[in-house]
Amino acid sequence: MAGARVLVHVRRAGAGGAAAFGQSVTGVFCPAHTDVALVSCGLERGRFLISDVPFPGSTVTVLKRPPFCPAKLGGDTPGDRGGHAGVTAAVAVLLEATCGHVLLTRRATTLRHFPNVWVPPGGHLEPGEELVAAGLRELAEETGLHLEPGTFSWHLLGLWESLFPPSLSWGPPRCHHIVTYLGLRSAEPRQRLQARLCPSPAEVSAVAWLEPPVLEAIAATEDGAEGPGPGPGLGSGPGLGSGPGPGSLSSELPATIGITELSPDGLRCSRIPTGTLLRRAPERGPDLERVSTGTKFALGRWRAGPGRGQERE
Repeated sequence: MAGARVLVHVRRAGAGGAAAFGQSVTGVFCPAHTDVALVSCGLERGRFLISDVPFPGSTVTVLKRPPFCPAKLGGDTPGDRGGHAGVTAAVAVLLEATCGHVLLTRRATTLRHFPNVWVPPGGHLEPGEELVAAGLRELAEETGLHLEPGTFSWHLLGLWESLFPPSLSWGPPRCHHIVTYLGLRSAEPRQRLQARLCPSPAEVSAVAWLEPPVLEAIAATEDGAEGPGPGPGLGSGPGLGSGPGPGSLSSELPATIGITELSPDGLRCSRIPTGTLLRRAPERGPDLERVSTGTKFALGRWRAGPGRGQERE
């Protein structure tokens, strides 16, 4: 989306400033051999601040990067950040219906970043917006779903450091975000939410309501980890990356998943192999239809239920 962006700032041991494009924000707060840190975050004077200590209005949460993060492995990348003002703040929402199903969208094939990849609705935080307001706006813009106050509760799932391309083998970084994942629990059933869907073809090519066993299997397929594939019967066709072994789950999972695709004639029901959603990010291009690494992180946090006792209306 065009327009002004909210930039990420970091503060550690009382010092800091704007996060530099191409340098790992997570690395500011964790040792080089790890990829996760506990931080305080929040909006402060028009910027999204991440700090090692709490500050007024901040929330304590997890900040994580993938083990193959280009900002971690490439270190400083001078010459690759021309025109990049810094690291941009973004918001994404895991929308959960009363039945426990969660909404994911497949990004349009025409998008420059992560085309054809499954993610929750989300996008850039705009100046003056609160995190939840930004998430609701992006949900409405991408799916047509408008949630009224009092019809949902929410909690912060965590922060994810996202770069594109996601691997140095694909080329130098072209965008760098810190994504705030929010869990939204709707008071409405999936059928009622589905009836109001009107996805934007400029951003979305398909939507799916995924049930908890499938979501848990997706969260278990951590990108960058070693392990056996997703097991028989899960669509392990060409290009399917290795998985951490939902083999014990394979008998409980359906062979295919129902999705709603956009077509020139409107919305149509279709099915894809469950294994498509269990793919791991390939080490090098071309990319595959899969669930994004950051989404797997968010689903893991959703599955663990952080903040369930601290949900807000």
